[in-house]
Amino acid sequence: MPRKKVETNALSVKLVKSLIGSNKSQIATAESLGLRKIGDVRSQPDNAATQGKLFKIRHLIEVTNS
Repeated sequence: MPRKKVETNALSVKLVKSLIGSNKSQIATAESLGLRKIGDVRSQPDNAATQGKLFKIRHLIEVTNS
């Protein structure tokens, strides 16, 4: 079984507010991060692309370093 890659610069992203009422691009951004329901938590790499996504939906999420 292959080893799982451990990301050294990872962010933990949690969806804390509902996507209802958000525009389509914000919903698509949340889903691209793997966030579908309130309470979903995903680990994402800390890079420019992820930072841009997080900025777009910053009012719906909580971000912590993991």
